[in-house]
Amino acid sequence: MTVSKKGFGTAPVFFTAMSTILGAILFLRFGYGVGTLGFWGVVLIILLGHLVTIPTALAISEIATNKRVEGGGEYFIISRSFGLNIGATVGIALYMSQAISVAFYVIAFTESFEFLFEYLKVNYDFILPRQAISLPAMGALAFLMFKKGANMGVKTLYIIVGILAVALILFFVGTTEYYQTNTFSIFSADMRNMSQFFIVFAIIFPAFTGMTAGVGLSGELKNPSKSIPLGTTLATVSGMIIYLFIAWKLASSASTTDLTEQQLIMGKIALGGNIIIPIGLAASTLSSAIGSIMVAPRTLQALATDHSFPGIKVNAFLRLNDKKKDEPINATLVTILIAFIFVAVGNVDVVAGIISMFFMVTYGSLCLISFLNHFGASPSYRPSFKSRWYFSLIGFLVALFIMFKIDALYAIVSLLAMTIIYLLINHYHRDRKGLEIIFINAIFQLNRNLQVYLQNARKRTSYSEWRPSCICISDKTFERKEAFRLLNWISYKYGFGTYIHLIQGYFSKASNKEARATLDKLILQFGKIESQVYVDTMISPSYTSAIAQAVQLPGITGLDNNMLIFDNNINDENGLKRIIENYGLVNAGNFDVLILRTGLDPIDSDKDIHLWLKRTDESNANLMILLSFIIYAHPDWKKSAIKIFDISKPGEIENTKTHLQDLIVRGRLPITLKNIEFLEEKEDVSIQEMINQRSADAGLVILGFRGDHLKHQGKPLFEGFNNIDSMLFVNSHDEKVIE
Repeated sequence: MTVSKKGFGTAPVFFTAMSTILGAILFLRFGYGVGTLGFWGVVLIILLGHLVTIPTALAISEIATNKRVEGGGEYFIISRSFGLNIGATVGIALYMSQAISVAFYVIAFTESFEFLFEYLKVNYDFILPRQAISLPAMGALAFLMFKKGANMGVKTLYIIVGILAVALILFFVGTTEYYQTNTFSIFSADMRNMSQFFIVFAIIFPAFTGMTAGVGLSGELKNPSKSIPLGTTLATVSGMIIYLFIAWKLASSASTTDLTEQQLIMGKIALGGNIIIPIGLAASTLSSAIGSIMVAPRTLQALATDHSFPGIKVNAFLRLNDKKKDEPINATLVTILIAFIFVAVGNVDVVAGIISMFFMVTYGSLCLISFLNHFGASPSYRPSFKSRWYFSLIGFLVALFIMFKIDALYAIVSLLAMTIIYLLINHYHRDRKGLEIIFINAIFQLNRNLQVYLQNARKRTSYSEWRPSCICISDKTFERKEAFRLLNWISYKYGFGTYIHLIQGYFSKASNKEARATLDKLILQFGKIESQVYVDTMISPSYTSAIAQAVQLPGITGLDNNMLIFDNNINDENGLKRIIENYGLVNAGNFDVLILRTGLDPIDSDKDIHLWLKRTDESNANLMILLSFIIYAHPDWKKSAIKIFDISKPGEIENTKTHLQDLIVRGRLPITLKNIEFLEEKEDVSIQEMINQRSADAGLVILGFRGDHLKHQGKPLFEGFNNIDSMLFVNSHDEKVIE
């Protein structure tokens, strides 16, 4: 059996694109656009349209040169960049635009027989339905594709492009009475009827969309990485320049009335136009129809090959190939049936508007892919042709803007439909990923750049503003969750938190595997709540070595870590002992230290936060007040209040009251004066007794401690609070400023 070689070069890409760009809209509606909006109005349409098409052409060229683009063209690019699920979603919209385009060009081809319709109407008073020409033409096109396939289509392109070139030359050399008697200048040309701008835009825009037509031949190209960028970019720029000159020629050669009322006005301007323009229209629409009917089935076949549709039989049917001709036979059949439906009921303006919306979705997606790949591409993304990220961003934003300006409701419906399609595809193929990977990589890159910027900024600036950047390290994660809850409260609005689950032992293949599995379990577990905490695991031979490692970790946000939370249960004496032993190690790193001691019951956030201030809390007081405010800001505490108990020496209550009130007002803290109670020290009543009496019903009690007291007293410093279930002991490395 002889295997045919794929040997198409750049020329088919360029000619396929050009024959589609210089197609039906040029001959049938471009004159109407100039007549309605004026010369500068149409120039604005050309420029705005190419703010989408040029970035799209560059995006396609870039992505296509990263790897060999296989059958399916644009769909292949989207699916291999965005992932198969989102690729299938956009690919279905792309396929529909291509299939409907076949009908659109056949309908437009019918208009080249306008002389016949006029002759029958004038001489026999008979109105011949357009379908009398369009349906047989569609049948002939279907026969051509089944009989000859893509090779016949590509060979035909050269003849058609030649006819187009002759038609355009005769158009530009032609002259009219209007041109000879009127002086037209682009400097005096007007811009009118701008309220109809986007209506006309929707009709004309398909004229610029042909630049991607050649990409659909990617499976038949000898060297796609060269042919696609060169052919696509050259066709896009050439098409824009030609349309600018055509707008000038139309505006200078015909009146506004003739431009808006005579569909084939180009025939009145061109030399021998009554013959060459209908022939040119027929040739261009036929070539565009051939281009679309070659590309659309290959897109559908590629979708089926990737199992994009529900049902094994459906995908198998659509991807069936004619081995002798290497043609997607069933996909072609489906495309022809869709085209027949639109040919039977369609109209040039209506179908043009539908196509515009489909193409905007596709082009916007391609530009978005290119933009994201500039920031979140994997190392395997190494295109030989490189666009610029700002071109892609402009293309995406302009496409989105135009969609809503054309028809906001239709745009919303289109986006909702695509969302539903994606959800359905994602339901059938839950194992396939892709889209999130690009976003995650982009976020990693952004985070890296911010980290470097913040590090450099710290060299230039002395920061005086304090905010908590906490670490909590615990080997009791699965036994108690209160330390994680505390860290989450601190991290909710004002702080940053890193929770580390300690796995004691030496690093090995087995322990590393255990750590990864544990991390997945923790992320799944904590992911069920609204968490602001970064979770990780650490393998270390001892608790002390783990603390030493933890205090050296960089902050996840670029801000240095400045606080460490110890987790302890009231009944865990050994745990308290190792906390006391490692306090000096943490203090050496200039860290604030929080020791959370809880009982069997969880912290009750529906109850109040009680803050106890002592005269020995000179350095701790401000941090304790700030922490109570930070924790209270979390929604879990919305039913509670902050209460302060200040214990002073006899005779110093008034001075303490004035200072504390000033601090609360100056710091704009949500603490009312009625929630502050000032107490005197009593020799026969210990602080533990006072706290037990007044805070038995508190949700969380915050109490300060000093490092020297911890060193000399040890465990007794934390004992004696028999009625209190949840206590947070606070030691500030330095006095915090409340502004």
